[in-house]
Amino acid sequence: MGAGIYSDEFKREAVKQVVEGGHPVRDVAKRLGVSDKSIYTWLQNVPGRSRAAKQESLEGLHSEVSRLRAELERTKEERDILRKAAAYFAKASE
Repeated sequence: MGAGIYSDEFKREAVKQVVEGGHPVRDVAKRLGVSDKSIYTWLQNVPGRSRAAKQESLEGLHSEVSRLRAELERTKEERDILRKAAAYFAKASE
């Protein structure tokens, strides 16, 4: 991992990938060739990243988790229907 001095623009873009892009810090750090710790430090130093902004980000994550859980439940129901149909047709073809 590079131990250099990074420009403010580089830091902003790295933070933007994490905050706005939703990419994991580890992935961004690996892709950019910096340490995880550096990105975490840059995240802490972002001006305007207030408690309200962090709360809004958490609420967005919670809504995404809820949406994904509902999608998973629907997918499980579809899978179960297909299993029953496959069993029915397999039995009917005997």
